[in-house]
Amino acid sequence: MGWWQIAACLALGLSVALGQARAEEIKRPNVLFIAIDDLNDWVSCLGGHPQVETPNIDRLAKRGVLFSNAHCQAPICNPSRVSLLTGVRPSTSGVYDLNQPLRRAPALRGAVTLPANFMASGYHVLGRGKIYHGKPYADEWHDFKVRPDARNKQFRVKPISRLPKIRVRDFGPIDLPEEQFGDVINARWAAEALKQDFGKPFFMAVGIRLPHVPLYAPQKYFERHPKKGVMLPRIKPDDLADLPPAGVAITRYMDKTPLNHEAVLKTESWHEAVAAYLACTEFVDHCVGLMLDSLDKSAHAKNTLVVLWSDHGWHLGEKRLWAKRSLWEESTRVPMILAGPGLAKGRCGRPVQLLDLYPTLAELCRLAKPPQTLEGHSLLPLLREPRAPWPHPAITTFQRNDHAIRTERWRYIRYANGDEELYDHTTDTEEWHNLAGEMRFRPVITKFRSYLPKVNATDAPTR
Repeated sequence: MGWWQIAACLALGLSVALGQARAEEIKRPNVLFIAIDDLNDWVSCLGGHPQVETPNIDRLAKRGVLFSNAHCQAPICNPSRVSLLTGVRPSTSGVYDLNQPLRRAPALRGAVTLPANFMASGYHVLGRGKIYHGKPYADEWHDFKVRPDARNKQFRVKPISRLPKIRVRDFGPIDLPEEQFGDVINARWAAEALKQDFGKPFFMAVGIRLPHVPLYAPQKYFERHPKKGVMLPRIKPDDLADLPPAGVAITRYMDKTPLNHEAVLKTESWHEAVAAYLACTEFVDHCVGLMLDSLDKSAHAKNTLVVLWSDHGWHLGEKRLWAKRSLWEESTRVPMILAGPGLAKGRCGRPVQLLDLYPTLAELCRLAKPPQTLEGHSLLPLLREPRAPWPHPAITTFQRNDHAIRTERWRYIRYANGDEELYDHTTDTEEWHNLAGEMRFRPVITKFRSYLPKVNATDAPTR
């Protein structure tokens, strides 16, 4: 064989190799990663409230897998997001509260976060809005900016609600064009960015701040929810009677804040608060629609995985509690949807966790293996067949050694002092009847105790 034949063969081999590499690169999906703050199950496709309308989240759910039994790892922003972004449980990292930065936790030293892994794996990584609780780490993004949210000025000037000294937990319509809301600004940024060709797969994260307090939205989103027509959550007057002391203590947390059940009742503000949450949720849905509309019209439509999730739920008077910070269903259950090329369509009732997103995306996008152990489980079996067997429970942690375990049927809660709760969701979806004290359920509780985390790390350093 002459030298020119050898050269031709080498050139052909190189061309084929490059072509295969390029084909492999094309097969790696883009990711549109939509993080929503404090959104509970009050979206139409989850049936959490009969009066809410969320057509854009619903259409995304129809395009992929809606996980109807998804739960956060912590019912509070920072530990929930740190856990998702590192793939490590709060009980392993020691990050239990708001003021514990990821990079100060000894257990997370050297951990590679999800956006950092996408960057290291060859993706163009960009984002806006709230992804971390606080400013993102600049070295994990090619493009990330934080913009001020004009809606936050209202409670500092003149609160809308009647609750005394309400400040940041205020709620109601405000006279501010939607173009000045940070969530719309970030959604429109994403809509424009989705028109671009980055020359490589992209990971685009967009954090939507509502329905985090203050519960402000433009007036038009309140028109569907006049005060007199708003349906309140179903409440059992003696719901706290069968709670152990540790459970009752959780309900006392918000009593120290302006947004507490007694203040809501005294000022006759319950209907307005529920209306505000519904209006803000529908405003969030509008922002999701801006991004989906742009994606559908873009060149990326057929090769983009859309991941939508919320960091935790939200109480609106259930168990006399407002906000989050509990181990009950209202705090832990979250919307979670994955839709994209090659994934099934359907509803999945298996108990899954936000913790499962990191290993799932790592598998779907062929990311590098991070140095930390990912404690979640890839959802790929359920993304192929939503009714596939799934042996894993969902575990939520609130402070050190306080845990909830959720299966398809049960919720079991064990507090650090040994107090327990048990709820059967086949007959008690509101979790009104604590069965932990009944002897006939001791075998069930014994089984759930075996699922409790074996490690309960000491608190990570604060700022």
